[in-house]
Amino acid sequence: MHFKDFIVVIPARYASTRLPGKPLAMIGGKPMIQHVYERALMADAKQVVVATDDERVEEAVKLFGGDVCMTREDHVSGSDRLAEVCEKLLLKPEMIVVNVQGDEPFISPENIRQVAENLHQHTAFPMATLSTPITESGEVFNSNVVKVVADEQGKALYFSRAPIPWQRGAFEEQRVQDIEHCQRHIGIYAYRAGFLAEYVKMSPAMIERMESLEQLRVLAHGYSIHVEQASEAPGLGVDTQADLEAAEQFYRKHRL
Repeated sequence: MHFKDFIVVIPARYASTRLPGKPLAMIGGKPMIQHVYERALMADAKQVVVATDDERVEEAVKLFGGDVCMTREDHVSGSDRLAEVCEKLLLKPEMIVVNVQGDEPFISPENIRQVAENLHQHTAFPMATLSTPITESGEVFNSNVVKVVADEQGKALYFSRAPIPWQRGAFEEQRVQDIEHCQRHIGIYAYRAGFLAEYVKMSPAMIERMESLEQLRVLAHGYSIHVEQASEAPGLGVDTQADLEAAEQFYRKHRL
């Protein structure tokens, strides 16, 4: 039996900088947010809910029969939006909440289950996430590919847009000697609802601002994040118009 005592929240902002109206962008005749919602339903969570501050997204979700929660417009991160949803749904502090990005139309339901079960099993951690091996050397030097290093027990040591761990004598020459030691962070998180309430009270950290990575706030304030290697490779995400076109081709090719 899969662990099912968790909920999925999908933050969905309409005002995306690089692709305005992204949640409602059409893929295979359906808005992207519907694809994400349907994939999340396949993870067997107790509840799946879209969190948005835009009435157009709310209307679209209701149109396909989804559950939606309207949130404030002033949230600076998805975690802040999740915390408001937890408060509105009156979730118990121990309830596990999985944050699924609204621009992942092909997200693996298995990975959603995995990150929830991972947090459930590691009771000393307030938060969990996933990683996957980097297989192309170019990704190591790509600042849009977030890297993570964890200890032998899966505790995250650091997240960075820079190449980590630094391979002395190789990276100076822009070459990768041991690519199998480089892990790409997958942006899916599981939290305990009570921790989300604490997270929003934390002040932004210097390293968080420098790297533009909100998970670094957790580490900077002394909390731990458990990292496990994803059981399935992450699906194609959508950030730009080119990504959207690639997603449409992928959808048609695989007849999803």
